[in-house]
Amino acid sequence: MATLTGLTKGGSTWEPKFIQAINQQVCLGCGRCYKVCGRNVLGLKPMNEFGEFIEDEDEDDDDIERYVMTVVNLANCIGCEACARICPKNCQTHEALAV
Repeated sequence: MATLTGLTKGGSTWEPKFIQAINQQVCLGCGRCYKVCGRNVLGLKPMNEFGEFIEDEDEDDDDIERYVMTVVNLANCIGCEACARICPKNCQTHEALAV
């Protein structure tokens, strides 16, 4: 199966690798990947002490144990891997798109 490739401005071949997942056990919630992504792919979500996402906005802030990064708009990813290069914990998984 072939993979999607492109060319850089200099004519080099480039293979985009798109984000697939973020390991929330490893993620610090520092927000570096969020800041470097200009495509609105990522977002911080609150977790409780049991490692469950807190979905209810009316939930008490005392229930929030920590924040972790999540993939919120996968379709917006362009495969640049800027998020992986900036992450101090290397918690993102990326894959090439098979065509």
